[in-house]
Amino acid sequence: MAYYGISTNLVVYLTNKFHQGTVEASNNISNWGGSVWIMPLAGAYVADTYLGRYWTFVFASCIYLVGMCLLTLSVSLPSLRPPNCDVGVKFQNCPKASPLQKGIFFFALYIIVLGTGGTKPNISTMGADQFDDFDPREKSHKLSFFNWWYFTILIGVLFSTTLFVYIQDNIGWTLGYGLPTIGLAFSIFVFLLGTPLYRHKLPPGSPITRMLQVFVAAMRKWKLRVPEDTKELHELSMEEYACNGRIRIAHTSFLSFLDKAAIKTGQNSSWMLCTVTQIEETKQMSKLIPVLIFSIIPCTFGMHIGTLFIKQGMTLDKRMGPHFNVSPASLSAFTIIFMMIGIVVYDCVFVPVIRRYTKNPRGITILQRIEIGLVLNIVILVIACLVERKRLNVARENNLLGLHDTIPLTIFILLPQYALSGISDNFLEIAMMEFFYDQAPENMKSLGTACSTATYGLGGFLSTFILSAVADITQRHGRSGWILDNINVSHLDYYYAFVAALNILNFLGFVVVAKFFVYNDVKLSKSGLEMHATSSQDNIKFRQNTSQPDVKS
Repeated sequence: MAYYGISTNLVVYLTNKFHQGTVEASNNISNWGGSVWIMPLAGAYVADTYLGRYWTFVFASCIYLVGMCLLTLSVSLPSLRPPNCDVGVKFQNCPKASPLQKGIFFFALYIIVLGTGGTKPNISTMGADQFDDFDPREKSHKLSFFNWWYFTILIGVLFSTTLFVYIQDNIGWTLGYGLPTIGLAFSIFVFLLGTPLYRHKLPPGSPITRMLQVFVAAMRKWKLRVPEDTKELHELSMEEYACNGRIRIAHTSFLSFLDKAAIKTGQNSSWMLCTVTQIEETKQMSKLIPVLIFSIIPCTFGMHIGTLFIKQGMTLDKRMGPHFNVSPASLSAFTIIFMMIGIVVYDCVFVPVIRRYTKNPRGITILQRIEIGLVLNIVILVIACLVERKRLNVARENNLLGLHDTIPLTIFILLPQYALSGISDNFLEIAMMEFFYDQAPENMKSLGTACSTATYGLGGFLSTFILSAVADITQRHGRSGWILDNINVSHLDYYYAFVAALNILNFLGFVVVAKFFVYNDVKLSKSGLEMHATSSQDNIKFRQNTSQPDVKS
């Protein structure tokens, strides 16, 4: 609720109060949003290496609260915001924010970035840690955890996109930012109350260091040949792993060059000799990289919803009845509502029905769920292109080409693309979070979760680059340009078509990566827990011993 209470309507504040242009405001939001989503990589490192998930979340939440308080202060005090633009004054001549006003406002925003860096990768991971993987009942519940965890997030987002946006647009920014700040303080208090009830895990140590050790050891022994019998490679016993509460991972042939790190040469330095399990953990994280790369372009789409879609809505007829105007940012509520409906239908109807045919506990594989989301994203961009073309045609027909002209089209013409975005997010966002958590090694879960948020961070930065590049290139040689401050004379329809084409090419690459991806498979024996890999199923099997049949959780 706190984060989306700020981000949902931020483009309106930057354009109407800070008097920034379309490209400048959109890029500022994309850069800030990118930082918010990529900072969890640092938060995951701190949690896994030093503080653990619980204390990292607590400290980061306090930093988050400080940023929210400072941001509320910056929109409240007249000396910390530029004066309003007088009626009739051209947008270019409106008073700009001073360096001090800009500095304090964006300083507050980037303190929030530090806070979210510690909260985002650890709260969901800590929630999943509350389920016991050795209890079949809890394990089955864990398969639905991310669906319902995301559902509770959407309740907060729904408040932000309706109540808080309305307050910000019609009552004032002080109350509109103050209420999310109070809500954040209350949520931290509630979280602390539950401390005695949580299952806490100690920090396993730096995942980055462990992976670097594997690469360094393999490079230092690059001339050696890996023995044909993998039992000759360095590995600890099941008992040693069980005593430390860790999982031993069986050897796989994937990225076999890294196996050189486990060749015994008489030198026992951790930068010269690694266990098979340590190598396999590195392999498991490495195989996530192609999926991460092909998830970046689709994540640029989320930035457009919070910027360009809202700018379109600001030019349309916002009346709903004789006395009520719909805020453009409030249309995001339809995305949230359709996503909440989608989660319930997916978990309670779709999965049980499809499971009967696929025999997969999740109904379909996680990557198949992501692929459906990618296809829906392409459809949304095509719809957005057609809707924008219709809006521009009506603007030209009525000669409404001014910056502040209202096009005689209802704002609800944007509803299909917002609603379909909610259905798409149900497949894409939740599946990506579950995928990176599920396929990361046991001792690198926070890092795995941070990888899912990093895709949105990188998508935000890529969105800034694409938007700036397209705006610059299309204005060269005296051309009018696709993206201007006055979108009534712009060509956002061309831009949406271009981004749709990028997403189609990206989807084809993702399908290839998904086809060759090898899922992890955990097996339980009397001697301990051992992780294997399987290329055909992504369900988890428990084996009590080799003579008994598999029991699917």
